[in-house]
Amino acid sequence: MKVKIVMAALVFFAGGALAADQEKKAPSPAQLAQQQKMKACNAEAGKQALKGDERKKFMSECLGAKEAPPAQQDKMKSCNAEAGTKALKGDERKKFMSECLKGSK
Repeated sequence: MKVKIVMAALVFFAGGALAADQEKKAPSPAQLAQQQKMKACNAEAGKQALKGDERKKFMSECLGAKEAPPAQQDKMKSCNAEAGTKALKGDERKKFMSECLKGSK
């Protein structure tokens, strides 16, 4: 009798675990990016053979590092600055910014 109860309990808990696994959501893009960053930092720490406090410090700095702004933002900043030095306003500025951002300038 005890064996049947134990078996029933195992089936019940195993079924619950399988259902929970099936309900897991796919990671968000931000989570995927963080996972990739973690892998890269971990690999670099391994290459440098860091251990203990040195490894903790490195991982903290690596994971906390800000990524470089995307190229489009850099382009926007430089085009905006150039439009400012030329003192462009209104439609002239819009046209200049459009051409500059497209790269046809």
